[in-house]
Amino acid sequence: MTTTPHARRPGGPDDLYRTPPPWDIGRPQGVFRALADAGAIRGRVLDSGCGTGEHVLMCAGLGLDATGIDLAAAALRRAEEKARERGRTARFLRHDARRVADLGESFDTVLDCGLFHSFDAGERAAYVSGLRAVLAPGGRCFLLCFSDRQPAGDWPWIHRVTRADIAGAYADGWHVDSIEPATIEITTDPDGIRAWSAALRRI
Repeated sequence: MTTTPHARRPGGPDDLYRTPPPWDIGRPQGVFRALADAGAIRGRVLDSGCGTGEHVLMCAGLGLDATGIDLAAAALRRAEEKARERGRTARFLRHDARRVADLGESFDTVLDCGLFHSFDAGERAAYVSGLRAVLAPGGRCFLLCFSDRQPAGDWPWIHRVTRADIAGAYADGWHVDSIEPATIEITTDPDGIRAWSAALRRI
């Protein structure tokens, strides 16, 4: 992977969006597009760590009730601009995903593209507990995150996640439907980033 401006830990969420980040590819990630095409994304949808909103807008385009949360105000402003430009109805909130239960809402599907791997073990526990609180029984969480198979290099501040890390975080109150090798598409490398794609069901 080529060197990027994001090789150093950002000072805050908005630092990630001072210039377009490599993962902001201007379209949904292929993994999530395939899920949408298969009809796996249903009901009320929450995109946790939505960035500039491509997955929220994809869901809105399918006629789903879609909400995105993020802490990066710059990303949310761009997401709202995209919604207006595309004539899509979607909701974007500046909210900490580690406190998602504070929304006091219920969702049928949660999408997480590139957020889980930014948390340490303690933050993951709080995050997953919150997701369980807002996801309806039988609802599903679809996760795409950096894999431990990705060589060290760019973004050393991002945790390389093992299959066991995912299974362990979602051990209490969840059924792990699948954890499969995948790719996160980026603008700076045609090969993308080695990732895990996981499907978790709330029980």
